[in-house]
Amino acid sequence: MFDNLNKWLQKLLPILTPLSLVIGVIFQNIGVHLLFLVSWLFAFMTFSSSLSMNVKDVKSFSKHSAIILGSIAFLHIIMPIWAYFLSTIIFDDHLLTIGFVISVAVPTGVTSVIWVSICRGNLPLCLSIILIDTLLSPLLMPALLHIAVGESIAIDTSSLILDLLWMIVLPTVVGVLLNELTKGNIQMTLGTKLAPFSKLCLFGVVMINSSAIAPYLKQITWELVSVIFLVLFIAASGYAIALILGHIIWKDTRIVTTFVFIGGMRNIAIGVIVATTYFPAKVAMPVVFGMLFQQVLASLYSKVVEKYKMKFEAPSI
Repeated sequence: MFDNLNKWLQKLLPILTPLSLVIGVIFQNIGVHLLFLVSWLFAFMTFSSSLSMNVKDVKSFSKHSAIILGSIAFLHIIMPIWAYFLSTIIFDDHLLTIGFVISVAVPTGVTSVIWVSICRGNLPLCLSIILIDTLLSPLLMPALLHIAVGESIAIDTSSLILDLLWMIVLPTVVGVLLNELTKGNIQMTLGTKLAPFSKLCLFGVVMINSSAIAPYLKQITWELVSVIFLVLFIAASGYAIALILGHIIWKDTRIVTTFVFIGGMRNIAIGVIVATTYFPAKVAMPVVFGMLFQQVLASLYSKVVEKYKMKFEAPSI
């Protein structure tokens, strides 16, 4: 039953995510009183996702160090620079620029595992990158935000790091340890039961945090439309750039497949929490809209990756 519910929610993610945003905007007066729940919901989501990871995922760094470091550089250097460049050209608004940087500076999305599995990429490598990138996030995100923000907005760095440790690192470490102690059985027993509730938590996070940007969504403006289109373009270009770079650097179609989804997917929910907690509400606009396109783009690029593999995959002997 839990597995069927999880598959159903997974299939409806592209519909339920924007619906959650709309509900959050409509009932903004309720959402603002539920903000205290967001960090708990996200910690639960992180714990649930980490039950499929183990210590081997960290140990594999020595085997795939170049690919893992390349992926982290793409996620936290190339894409933030790309987002900063485009947003500063199109918008003369520092708050929106910060929002665009946050939307791509967050750790890679755990749901990339699903698409890497569907497209027959390197799943152990995918899990390694997710785990290492997640554990590094309390160091990488504050550093990137300080560079992007400059001196125009004061950031409480120590609180941000503590929040990231509480919402990401601690639940991940607990999940990995439980997986190790049960020799992987916990994913089959508890993990499958928690998965649908993790999806519901995601909808809850979107719903609650969208109340913060409700004032900017109640009136359709050219700025709002431009933000949405730029969010879509940056998200789509992330997959495309990852595919091109992956092909040039690694050639191996399984590694390229993994790199595409690692580079394209984002743990945007943590970005929404950071944006709404530490910055003015307008900063959250590009971040929240990033949730609307992620699963749809992953589905479209899965077809692109399949065609790529048919063209460049070495024939089996």
